[in-house]
Amino acid sequence: MTATHAIRHWGDGVFSVDSGYLRPGFDAIHLLVESDRAAIIDSGTRHSAPGVLAALDALGIERDHVDWVILTHVHLDHAGGAGALLQSLPAARLTVHPRGARHMSDPGRLWAGTVEVYGREAAESMYGEVVPVAADRIVQTGDGARIELAGRALEFLDTPGHARHHVVIRDGFTGHLFCGDMFGISYREFDVAGRAFAFPSSTPVQFDPDQMLRSLQRMLALRPEAVYLTHYGQVRDVPRLGALLQRLTQRYAELALDAQRTLGAGSAEADATAAAASALQARIEHGMAALLTGELRAHGCTMDDARMAQLLQMDVRLNSAGLIDWLRSRADAA
Repeated sequence: MTATHAIRHWGDGVFSVDSGYLRPGFDAIHLLVESDRAAIIDSGTRHSAPGVLAALDALGIERDHVDWVILTHVHLDHAGGAGALLQSLPAARLTVHPRGARHMSDPGRLWAGTVEVYGREAAESMYGEVVPVAADRIVQTGDGARIELAGRALEFLDTPGHARHHVVIRDGFTGHLFCGDMFGISYREFDVAGRAFAFPSSTPVQFDPDQMLRSLQRMLALRPEAVYLTHYGQVRDVPRLGALLQRLTQRYAELALDAQRTLGAGSAEADATAAAASALQARIEHGMAALLTGELRAHGCTMDDARMAQLLQMDVRLNSAGLIDWLRSRADAA
């Protein structure tokens, strides 16, 4: 295994595999092993598939002993590699929220949207084109759905907020949760004396703070001792982090609404001008960077400003874009 596809065992048959997406320690794929059977939770991008297969080999898991590829949602850093993986896993079936199933069997629209945002060359470099999954290999897992891995129960919770096609998976053996992006982002570089820091992911296009708060409260009510995040790995001290995520979710919404009021943006006339849209984006990004930097300093992070800004740069940009989409959805609903 290369460093970019490092494996970590958390105990109880749960492993994190670094997907190799963007940088080490950014994007985790989780393996759940019970007896000699395995499930893969989130697939990473198409480029991640060889590393996942190598991890299975390293753990001694036969390819036809992988029963499930489980998706928390269909954003491409979580689901882009699912079809490619299934080509090498003859017994596996794919689970996905009912809202995301069509994008897995016919990913053309999903891929076209990605190309529109990034351009074809960048999209292929970052994600690789998505391979379709045969409809008869897809199991739709909405709220309350349940599957088993060698007798180990996995239960699904519908958890909108980050995306309307998001589920969280509860492991019936440990009570731990596999949260995708719904319990925020927690980079290990921001750990201080063993204490994790987390912040919400409000990336485009379906962020909804009210839904996110309800989903966080639902997860916290289950009292898990640990949760597993795509970005990145296992975190504990769940009540403290849950309270932080709820507070920051509210701050995100306030930040966006304050920027809109200050600039008078959000009306049809204002949104029609590129200058107004650019000003709103810049103001929200500035506010987002200041908010997260201040919270990290309060957390005790002594990292230099340049390195902190580098680690936060992409999230600041994407989270801010998601807040703008949320403002537009409010205006459309008014």
